[in-house]
Amino acid sequence: MESLMRATSLNSIPSPFLNHTFRQHDSRFTSGFKSTSSTLINNGRSSLPCLRAQQSETTDEFKVRNSQDEVSATQGIRIRRRPPTGPPLHYVGPFEFRLQNEGNTPRNILEEIVWNKDTEVAQMKDKKPLYTLKKAIELAPPPRDFIAALKASYLRTGMPALIAEVKKASPSRGVLREDFEPVEIAKAYEKGGAACLSVLTDAKYFQGSFENLEAIRNAGVTCPLLCKEFIVDAWQLYYARAKGADAVLLIAAVLPDLDIKYMTKICKLIGLTALVEVHDENEMDRILKIDGIQLIGINNRNLETFEVDISNTKKLLEGERGEKIRQKEIVVVGESGLFTPDDVAYVQEAGVKAILVGESIVKQKDPTAGIAELFGKDISA
Repeated sequence: MESLMRATSLNSIPSPFLNHTFRQHDSRFTSGFKSTSSTLINNGRSSLPCLRAQQSETTDEFKVRNSQDEVSATQGIRIRRRPPTGPPLHYVGPFEFRLQNEGNTPRNILEEIVWNKDTEVAQMKDKKPLYTLKKAIELAPPPRDFIAALKASYLRTGMPALIAEVKKASPSRGVLREDFEPVEIAKAYEKGGAACLSVLTDAKYFQGSFENLEAIRNAGVTCPLLCKEFIVDAWQLYYARAKGADAVLLIAAVLPDLDIKYMTKICKLIGLTALVEVHDENEMDRILKIDGIQLIGINNRNLETFEVDISNTKKLLEGERGEKIRQKEIVVVGESGLFTPDDVAYVQEAGVKAILVGESIVKQKDPTAGIAELFGKDISA
């Protein structure tokens, strides 16, 4: 493990994950008010160079953002990773004003979540720099084989393996379960025949937490755990592993190809399985061109409008795409909109070997019985 962590030290992480100086955007402006005000009080003549330096720095940030947005656009990615605000041009004394405009407003809920996550991760990284996670990963429980668990369940039951989601709320549905006890729900899922568990860790939009992930891992639940998080930075992979995750979610609608390539490599180095999620033809084609992808999730929910259509799974597995998936021996996971045995049978016929389900079972008074209802039979035996 020591050699492993040396190989994945801060210096070895690819530059796309480290060249994020613009992440200090908000905090730097706040501190800029204080430092510039102080300079004006002590020496009014020094204020103009300070403002010019700030403006030059912000202009550089803007160029970096534009470059990243251009790369994403060429790959059909519409979700912007950060507000594409240009350099501030309005100064009054020591203060700096940025006008509200359309570019500062998220265009959909996923973009809003991603912008919030970018700020949240920057703050977490300040508190827990990457090098501090080295010891935590060494002390974490050893990773469990997520894909092997899915395959074993499929062979045992002849039906798609279940990744059951421990989920309290969602932006589209609100609170799903008021009496939310994550450990008890996880144990009920395992008892009902779930092969793996997905644990929401986003607090603001899903009322999840990494504490829930740790608690489930430490409670003796043997199912491999997927950290269901919005990954925008490689640091989050290390943090998830340190908290006991066996797998993480990478969303193609958010991450350009280069990020996905590097992140899947880092996942392999530290023992995580990467579930790469797609929701349209363009994203599927992008991911199928990347070497080493073993697990693809097809989300039947439009990530921008949140509308659900389970025929999306069939559409993305037809023809040449389906053939490539079979040749590469990729395990496909059906996600969203699965509520009945007919729904499960439909996506299984389309070619999925696993399904990720949250709402239809977490809302049940007895999640164990909810799993049997979802499949139309008891899959726990």
